[in-house]
Amino acid sequence: MSIIVGFVPTPAGEAALTAGIAEALLRQEELVIVNSARQGALVDKSVAPEDILAEAAKKAADAGVAARVIQPPYQHDLAEEFLDVAREIDASLIVIGLRHRTQVGKFILGSHAQQILMQADRPVLAVKADGGSFKD
Repeated sequence: MSIIVGFVPTPAGEAALTAGIAEALLRQEELVIVNSARQGALVDKSVAPEDILAEAAKKAADAGVAARVIQPPYQHDLAEEFLDVAREIDASLIVIGLRHRTQVGKFILGSHAQQILMQADRPVLAVKADGGSFKD
C-alpha cells in the first residue's frame, strides 16, 4: 500500500508533503507525490517545476521514505482524477493541504479539498499550512 499526497508548490502543499512523509515513515509505506495540470492548459500555477518535485522526492528519501512523483494530467475534475489515482495505487491514506478561503471564494470556485474529503473512499488527512491537521 501507499500514501498519496496532493502536492502543489505552496505552503499548504509543503505542509501536506511533510505530513505525508511522517505518515509514510510511521506506516512503512511508499509515498506517492501527485502534482497535476489541466490537460491542454498553457499555464497552470499549481504545476510544480521539475526541480521542486525532485526536491520533494529528496526530502522523502532523506527521511528514509521511498517516494515517487507522478504528474497525471486531468481533463475535467481534478478531485475525481486525484481520487482515481488513489484507488489505482490502493492508497491507505490520502494527504492534502488546506488553505484559508473566504466563503464567497468557496461558493464561486468550489473546493477540490472539500470534494476529496466528501468523496474519498479511504482515510483523508487534511493539513493546514500552519501545521494543524484534521482527520476524516
